[in-house]
Amino acid sequence: MNTLTLRRDLTRVAAGGAVPRTPEGRVASPCVNVCRMDPATGWCEGCRRRIDEIAAWSRLDDTAREAVWRTLPARGAPAA
Repeated sequence: MNTLTLRRDLTRVAAGGAVPRTPEGRVASPCVNVCRMDPATGWCEGCRRRIDEIAAWSRLDDTAREAVWRTLPARGAPAA
């Protein structure tokens, strides 16, 4: 995923649309490989997840992954 795709997906999710999925049908990671934590917010500047969400991602089921996605639009646009 890249930043432009993430911005588009966040807009869709904010409007109540579907979260993105991998070709295998799993909820996709919002990671855009811009891995810097903002000390003021505690969010990754690239994907807007918290460090605990990033660390747990591989162990989360799709319901939990979707719940993380649903929080992201309120955290603002990711870094370019």
